[in-house]
Amino acid sequence: MDTDASSTTLIQHLDFILTVDEHDRELRDGAILIRDDRIQAVGTTEEVLGARSPGSFDEVVDGRGVGATPGFVDTHVHLSETLSRAVFPDNLGTRAWVFHWAKPFYAHVNAEDERISVLTGTAEMLRCGTTCFLDMGAQNDPGVTATAAGEIGIRGITGRHAADRKPEHLPRGWSQEMVEHHFFRDSVEALEVLEGCVREWDGYAGGRIRCWVNIEGKEPCSPELHVGARALAESLGVGTTYHIASSIEEARVSEKRFGCWPITRIAGLGGLGANLVLAHAVAATDEEVGLLAEHRTSVAFCPSTSLKLAKGATAIGKYPEMRAAGVWVGLGTDGVAAAGNMNLMRQLYLVAGLFKDARVDPEMVGAHKALRMATIEGARSLGWDDEIGSLEPGKKADLVLFDLNHFEWTPYRDPVQALVWSVSPASIAQTWVDGQCLFKDDRVVTLDEEALHAEARARATDIVRRAGLEATDVPVTTTLYE
Repeated sequence: MDTDASSTTLIQHLDFILTVDEHDRELRDGAILIRDDRIQAVGTTEEVLGARSPGSFDEVVDGRGVGATPGFVDTHVHLSETLSRAVFPDNLGTRAWVFHWAKPFYAHVNAEDERISVLTGTAEMLRCGTTCFLDMGAQNDPGVTATAAGEIGIRGITGRHAADRKPEHLPRGWSQEMVEHHFFRDSVEALEVLEGCVREWDGYAGGRIRCWVNIEGKEPCSPELHVGARALAESLGVGTTYHIASSIEEARVSEKRFGCWPITRIAGLGGLGANLVLAHAVAATDEEVGLLAEHRTSVAFCPSTSLKLAKGATAIGKYPEMRAAGVWVGLGTDGVAAAGNMNLMRQLYLVAGLFKDARVDPEMVGAHKALRMATIEGARSLGWDDEIGSLEPGKKADLVLFDLNHFEWTPYRDPVQALVWSVSPASIAQTWVDGQCLFKDDRVVTLDEEALHAEARARATDIVRRAGLEATDVPVTTTLYE
């Protein structure tokens, strides 16, 4: 046994390891040596063992019939939205969805509702192989999200929801309490509060939870808040994210009011930068792709949301062009009301094929690029690729183990092709974060899922009732901010 105080786990004889490193190495009869929270060695079982016997390690796991990948990185999610699954109709465009359905729902999510929402969402993530997330922003205090995510053991980034341009007339369902919490008097007040959140919560749970200067983005935020959030984040050494160019409707409103599309407007104000992740960015021109690349600004693409809300990713989206230009494009699930699920593996499948079909080009994206978008490219967009996103020595032990005896893998030849085109979370055997196995034997080990689900269902029903979303006359179109 090792004589120091650290703990070692050897997972040996894995059928395959997809490292997603610089060379996209695929290892057969592989082994991963984990010391505490980090990967100490990755290679063939013979290479990793060397002259040592399996008895040299604290724990040895037989990996026969198992395949390993890096943990998946979700670059855009709304954890405060998890209790809204299948509540909103699916005939909504983005703007009506936000202003007449999401906002009333959020207005009635209290702190305890949000805690249950975060736990429910992150438990689903772990079951789906997601080990790290970028949360758009808490509806209440970001400490609710930070402590809940810290409790379950996942890795992630959160922040506080913020805007500074409330509408002249509040739509039905917007509570005064929500408006006072979400909408600040101006960007100066908003940024002061956001800075306090970063200073309090960044680095929580031993560094697993980070806090950014996140804002809502789009029409509810002034130009000063868009630009100021990124600048403040840079001064604090963190990142920022917000929604922008999320639909053609938004782009048209921007062109009508300002004479240009949203990304061009932000770029002209000096708001783009390397610590910024733009959520959606579906309405982008070729020139704007160049601006994103020039300023090293990342993008979070949410395929399921684009399909459900008719954002137009396959009609006007420039995501393949963004990647070709050097823009880091990660994958996001978005919230469950927008996308229907927290399953990043479904986004893998969609992004691999959507643009093949839309462009009638079998070379477009595909399985290998999709896997990189869900892992190392997502990690890079979050500024965390020094520790996560690939299976390499020195990185955090965030990984997913698949049961290759599951029917989804029977038979297979190319593991990347199988992973993207054939496999779902149903064949995930284990999910590890920070050297800890958090999902195994079909359960998340850090909480009582049965009790959690019962409470989530009860709270969801109550929120919908309080928000008035059971009514038959909730608007499905909007002219707000136009």
